[in-house]
Amino acid sequence: MSELSSRREKIEQMLADEPGDTFLRYSLAMELDKEGEHEASLGRLSELYLEQPPYIPAYFMAGQQLARLGRIEEARDVLRKGSEVAQNEGDLHAAAEMNEFLEHL
Repeated sequence: MSELSSRREKIEQMLADEPGDTFLRYSLAMELDKEGEHEASLGRLSELYLEQPPYIPAYFMAGQQLARLGRIEEARDVLRKGSEVAQNEGDLHAAAEMNEFLEHL
């Protein structure tokens, strides 16, 4: 078993006990990205940022992942929306990070 698989399996086991744990769900999305399972990762990230309240870091990670995959317009859309949501939620630091990344796309 590879290190990534074991890490993913550990997260999945913890999620079985705590299915609503936002950080574990985010961590699983990051592991899926590392394993090259981009659609699964992006799907999990979008679940997180579409919830109420949204998990704002998921916007930034989805935007970065989409950019790495060459899906620039999708990345821009996610980052714009994420910045707007972050500002509305009072997370100006996250909004600034997303805007800075967006400027370089």
